[in-house]
Amino acid sequence: MFATLLGALPRPNGADGQPIADDDAAVVSVLAAQAASGLEPLTDGRLRAGVAFWEPSRDTAMVVDAWRFATSHTDGVVKQALPGPYTLGRRADTEDRDASTLTYARLLREQVSALADAGCQLIEIEEPDAHLVGVAADERARFAEAHMAMLEGINGVHCSLAITGGNADTAGIETILAAPYASLAVNLIDGPDNWRLVTSTPGDRGIICGVVSTSAASDDAPDLMLWAAAYASASEGRGATRVGLGTAAGFEALTWDVAVRKMQALGEAARLAQLPLSEVAPHLDPRAIDIKSAAMGRYVPRSGRPPRRPLP
Repeated sequence: MFATLLGALPRPNGADGQPIADDDAAVVSVLAAQAASGLEPLTDGRLRAGVAFWEPSRDTAMVVDAWRFATSHTDGVVKQALPGPYTLGRRADTEDRDASTLTYARLLREQVSALADAGCQLIEIEEPDAHLVGVAADERARFAEAHMAMLEGINGVHCSLAITGGNADTAGIETILAAPYASLAVNLIDGPDNWRLVTSTPGDRGIICGVVSTSAASDDAPDLMLWAAAYASASEGRGATRVGLGTAAGFEALTWDVAVRKMQALGEAARLAQLPLSEVAPHLDPRAIDIKSAAMGRYVPRSGRPPRRPLP
């Protein structure tokens, strides 16, 4: 079981409590914060002013250099996220979406190939607009063809597709995973019906459950996160080694302190997911396990621990 971030981060604060202005220093700081929270693979937080994430014409060498810098400043595995061709095509001001989407796919293929050649082990393709594919045959074909074109001939690297918007289940798993992705990350907070994609994904593919809300006021207790990890592990005989926990989307709209708190909650949930129930139980709301207490042994909550709210 592992934990990782989907999307961007806010700028970290320095020793003076103010956001770190220098890009290199900010990247080093967010890498350290993720590692300290028990997260991996790591991300650079998309903090570089000269590397606009949703700019498809950005220089490939700049993207590779950004990844190289990040991976040289941590012992952990650093993934590189790229924008998805379908979302880029939808957001472009062009009359021919088919042509523009395929053009973006080919540009992105150059970046995927260059990152793989540089030694990047994990490339994440983010599609926040995948929930707009729906049942329309032309939209499904556009999504599938773009992703197949982007990954054509790409070998030796783990490519992951991240669905960070709403419910994309109506597109069908045959559309979402038309390209040879090794894993699928889904937003399960804003798109709970994405569970249908999880249970339809073949067991030899990985799943990242996006279960930490981007809302500052959300309850990030581990109960629901552990349930999601167990359910994803059980689907299609996947097993815990092919399942991770993640954020639902990016934290860029949050303050740095709130983002750190959420990263710590995510890392703690991944740690608990690897423990036997007898060791996990004291960290959970008793109501999350009492229904099975007869079979598992009676659980007595720690003295003085305030009860959590009921699980949804």
